[in-house]
Amino acid sequence: MNGADTAWIIVATALVLFMTLPGLALFYGGLVRARNVLSVFMHCYAIACLMSVLWFFFGYSIAFGDGTSGVWGGLGKTMLLGVTADSLSGTLPEVLFFAFQMTFAIITPALIVGAYVERVGFGFVLLFSGLWMLLCYAPVVHWIWGGGMMADGGIFGEVGVKDFAGGIVVHETAGLAALIIAFFLGPRKHRTTPPHAPWMVMIGAAMLWVGWFGFNGGSQLAADGGAAMAMTVTHISAATASLTWALWEKIKYGKASLVGLVTGTIAGLASITPASGFVGPVEALIIGAVAGVLCQEAVNLVRNKMQIDDTLDVFAVHGVGGIFGTIMIAAFGAGSWVAQLGGLAIVGIFTAVVTVVLVKVCAAITPLRVDLETETNGLDLSVHGERAYDISS
Repeated sequence: MNGADTAWIIVATALVLFMTLPGLALFYGGLVRARNVLSVFMHCYAIACLMSVLWFFFGYSIAFGDGTSGVWGGLGKTMLLGVTADSLSGTLPEVLFFAFQMTFAIITPALIVGAYVERVGFGFVLLFSGLWMLLCYAPVVHWIWGGGMMADGGIFGEVGVKDFAGGIVVHETAGLAALIIAFFLGPRKHRTTPPHAPWMVMIGAAMLWVGWFGFNGGSQLAADGGAAMAMTVTHISAATASLTWALWEKIKYGKASLVGLVTGTIAGLASITPASGFVGPVEALIIGAVAGVLCQEAVNLVRNKMQIDDTLDVFAVHGVGGIFGTIMIAAFGAGSWVAQLGGLAIVGIFTAVVTVVLVKVCAAITPLRVDLETETNGLDLSVHGERAYDISS
């Protein structure tokens, strides 16, 4: 065990959990109508709790177990069987590695929340998220990070798929799942309602930005120069994408909005995530500059051309950003084109199939969408019996 590595990953674990609670919850909560903000908080918080328990029971073993098939890790580490305080994963206590990866298993299904807010059934959220994490996310983790079939020496040869912190594992899977759920759900009745609290969106985005240092820097799994570089390129990409998103918005619409500026931040963060361990500051600047425009155009494509109500633009920002960053690893010579494109294709098809099946199965068990009256009145009071704002007090 290395004390410095352990201390850094303890901090990184807290930072990644901070991304979901409260960062993502505030970011998403500010973007919806006031009558739905608590439902967004409920989704994010409940998912964090449920994924933690499921990761302990099965998820960690499926992702990082000692299975030899290359497809999944098996159930040998279910409930951390055989893992003690003295067990090591590299230079870290294995129980810390478990906790660090658990925070990734929390935020990935939580990202999908943005696609279905304001109209989804709460039971569906919990059932789908739990099954999706175990049957889609955890196997993909094993394929790429757990020594499975897409790692070095796997199906793509000596140089496997390069995904430093989750361009494929996190952002492509969550983005595609979000797009598919939004398609099956159909659009909201009040689709054009503006965000109720842009200030809340900014605070959430700022928390995500800070937490992302643990997300990307922690993925080095060591307190060294690689972690420092990952943090540096993460910041540069985020800052650059914020500016190019705002500039493109100003050119197209005549005004640069706060919500647009901070959405550009998230686009830059998602895009640098897979490449953050393989590129330098100049490459990060390029990735961020393109991401701010590319992801904004993807928003327009999904909303206006495809007519899919991916409410908070999960696919356009996270899915497109993660895919773009993954491709840029090969473009900058840090990975194989065959492995990067092949990994994206295989995971994309797998995610789409699993998501469609789970949507159908879960919708047959619990309602996918609330009724029109509940949607009109808002999920906060109708589903959870609470209001975010008491205007009488």
